Amino acid sequence: MSNERIHDTLRAPYISEKAARIGEHNQYVFVVAPEATKADVRAAVEHMFEVKVEQVNIVNSKGKVKSFRSRAGSRQGKRKAYVRLIDGQTIDVAAKA
Repeated sequence: MSNERIHDTLRAPYISEKAARIGEHNQYVFVVAPEATKADVRAAVEHMFEVKVEQVNIVNSKGKVKSFRSRAGSRQGKRKAYVRLIDGQTIDVAAKA
C-alpha cells in the first residue's frame, strides 16, 4: 500500500468522550475515507503506526439536518473506523496524527 493511499484512507483520529472511554480497552477511532474498506483500514493502521490490528469495525454516521436563516441544510456525514489492537500494543494518536 502506497503512502499516498494510506494518508487518504486515514483522515484523522476521532476525539470524543466515547473514544477516550474505549481507548482504555485498547481500541481507537479514526475518521476514514468514504470508500475505505476494513482491509484498507487494517493495512493503513498497521503500516502507519507499526502495530498489529486485531479487529476493525466501520460505522457510517449521517450528517445532521440543520437550518440556517430559515433555509434547510445538512452537515456532511462521517465514516468512522473502530480499530482494536492486540494486547500490549498502543498508539499515541496525538503524536502521529
